[in-house]
Amino acid sequence: MGLSGRSLSGLLTSLLIFGTTLPVLARPEVLSTVTLQTVLQSSERSEKNRARDLYRHPAETLAFFGLRPKMTVIELWPGGGWYTEILAPLLAKKGHLIVTNFDPKSTDQDTATSVEKFNQKLAARPEVFGKVQVVTVNPPEQITLGQANSADMVLTFRNIHNWIIGGFESKVYAAAYRVLKKGGILGVEEHRAQPDTDAQKIANYGYVPEAYVIAAIEKAGFKFVGKSEINANPKDTKDYLGGVWTLPPTLSQGEKDQQKYLAIGESDRMTLKFVKP
Repeated sequence: MGLSGRSLSGLLTSLLIFGTTLPVLARPEVLSTVTLQTVLQSSERSEKNRARDLYRHPAETLAFFGLRPKMTVIELWPGGGWYTEILAPLLAKKGHLIVTNFDPKSTDQDTATSVEKFNQKLAARPEVFGKVQVVTVNPPEQITLGQANSADMVLTFRNIHNWIIGGFESKVYAAAYRVLKKGGILGVEEHRAQPDTDAQKIANYGYVPEAYVIAAIEKAGFKFVGKSEINANPKDTKDYLGGVWTLPPTLSQGEKDQQKYLAIGESDRMTLKFVKP
């Protein structure tokens, strides 16, 4: 998708946050608009994944976080690899992409299946994923992401509710803080709950209060830089019996009220940026 008339270099060079202009990156270091658009429009991405750019706004989101081509970036809990498909080619020439995956020897069948599926995805396309490094995590016991002070950026997309449910949320933040260099960036995207809701309860529905996330990450030592409404969706009422999975792309209710949920689109999400001081 396009950038609505705004150049990516302009977005990366300065972003309007809370009404003030925040300088992010010097122009020579920014990610090329052409390079990013080439990756987003590549036939290497499935039509299904490209269709979700409408809701996930990858160009604007990565611009907000300040992605640069020479960075060492760690993507936490990549799921099916939707963002991995974008990050891997962007960082292949000058940077380094590290992704987490679970223990392939897990006794949990769902976890083992997920691990195998993701590993097969990487192995099937060495021209795209050949340089991607996989770090095994086994929460809550093992959440080491790499050597201390070795990464420029850590990214997480729609994972925090699972960390809360699992009871190891603070350990992930601590691991991210440890692996990042001074000045390193933690970029967060998460389904946003209604304000003042109970994080422990609403996490079971896939949502988390924004203020809760900011406070929890600041407690880990990070400095909150700012937020963006890039991934906001005011149509999301956040009151579905099936939680956030009622909405696309999951559409957990099947044919029931499907057109209604398609009209709403994907969830309302917070997009937050933190830095290791």
